[in-house]
Amino acid sequence: MAAQLLSDHWIDLDLGGQAATARELLTAFPAGFAALDAELTALMAASELTRGSLEGAERQLALATQQSGSVPADRRRRFEIMLTVLRLYLARQRGDVPAVAEAADRLLAAVETPDEPQLGLGEDLRALTLISLGIAEVWALRFKDADQHLEQGVALAHWIGRPYLEFIGLAHGSELAALRSYTLGAQRSKQAIDLARQHGWSDEPFVAVAYTVLGGAMVSQGRLAEAEQWLGHAARILLSAVEPAVGMHLYYARGGLELARGRHADAIAAFRAARQLSETLVTPHTLATSMRAHMLQALVLLGETRQVERAVAELDAQERGRGEMRNVIALLRLAEHDPRGATAALAPVLDGSVRTHQVWVVAAALLEAIARDALGDPGAAGHAVERALHLAEPDLVVFPFLIHPAPGLLERHARDCAKHAALVAEILSLLPERPGGPGRPGGPRGAWGGGQPPQERGGLGGSPPGLTEPPRLAEPLSQSETRVLRYLPTNLSAPEIARELSVSVNTVRTHIRHVCGKLGAHGRAEAVTQARALGLLAPSPRAP
Repeated sequence: MAAQLLSDHWIDLDLGGQAATARELLTAFPAGFAALDAELTALMAASELTRGSLEGAERQLALATQQSGSVPADRRRRFEIMLTVLRLYLARQRGDVPAVAEAADRLLAAVETPDEPQLGLGEDLRALTLISLGIAEVWALRFKDADQHLEQGVALAHWIGRPYLEFIGLAHGSELAALRSYTLGAQRSKQAIDLARQHGWSDEPFVAVAYTVLGGAMVSQGRLAEAEQWLGHAARILLSAVEPAVGMHLYYARGGLELARGRHADAIAAFRAARQLSETLVTPHTLATSMRAHMLQALVLLGETRQVERAVAELDAQERGRGEMRNVIALLRLAEHDPRGATAALAPVLDGSVRTHQVWVVAAALLEAIARDALGDPGAAGHAVERALHLAEPDLVVFPFLIHPAPGLLERHARDCAKHAALVAEILSLLPERPGGPGRPGGPRGAWGGGQPPQERGGLGGSPPGLTEPPRLAEPLSQSETRVLRYLPTNLSAPEIARELSVSVNTVRTHIRHVCGKLGAHGRAEAVTQARALGLLAPSPRAP
């Protein structure tokens, strides 16, 4: 009786945001009893899903399916609907869009069949199905279908009084909104966060998607301290194994934050973590290409141009021709002092023959300005800067100006043209100061110049606390030692650094010893502190 009671109420608990309660009740059954009851075996599959064991869920779901003949005839149809819901969940967490669609069709058919027992949850199942379809379609770039299904699902969930379902639809709808406008994405994610707060869900793992979207929008708009707070909260509550697609998005946003700060090795580590999660998804995620492109840009900015050249050469022609990768190629050409090659790579993005997200078009216009300026064509450079600002202003897209800073071009534009004055002032305030005096934005850095990485307002500069005067180098670092030094602030081990640099582990360890000796440091952490004090590494940003 207890098994049947829990089975009857499981979907109601789950759609009410109480999956943890259902799992706790399930653990109260005697050990081994669940294996003797098909309905409890199905609930074990649900339990495995909530703790992130997709393989365990598949195994229990297969056992439950095999045992379906033992379910009493008057409960069998209800049991089959439960199995279909579980298949829907499993497919959604794997990012398997075709399997989501198949399970959704079965649920909708059950809802629309007259006189079918539906656990008393007909409209609930319809809302769940529409929202699940929409989530999968966002990942698969089927935006029109996703928009329609999410909108219908959210409206239905609100009408039938299912705030948990309404939240899930709103949160994932904010992902779709952010792909169109960061401002709209931030608004939608805040709406979802407010709903979660009303119901006491602020620290529940499923809310992480809304925090991630909001944090990513803040990164794109240069509000890095706020982004750190939202992304940090998402990281504290998210179970990446349960929602790998959300985990991938979170690592991607974190990589963008580190890239905007100029911490390129940290950005690469975050992008690599995102890539590992993306490989667990059946259907490639919407952000997969952008993630790969940003990681390659970070490698260029670290000076790893040969590695990036090889990676670009290995891409198929279709991916190499996409707007994101054309920006990577342009940055690579600028690093190789080939501005004409950069303009050639960017031309299809700027003339609209290759369509891509707004942030990449803004970046393309900015890289075009830098290339034209290097070619000695200030007029064309000015037009390109104006275009970048024009495209960036409606949605406050300042992220490209942080990873490809060109303060000289912006200052020149401000002198020659009053348009976009507020946006230019905002961007310049986010860039580091030049030695020329207070309030002066820093010069170009990265692939085509020196200087310090950008910091958000309030970022710490100068020597780290506890050092009354900067340390001195016993002797200059070699180029190889400098390359190894850039990886020391990351969590990468010596073998992992060796793989990144295509050298032996012994070589990396030798370089670390030499770096520590030249910096007068007694370990890796102290070497990082000394190197930051000398300006050899980006200063550690102030914790929000």
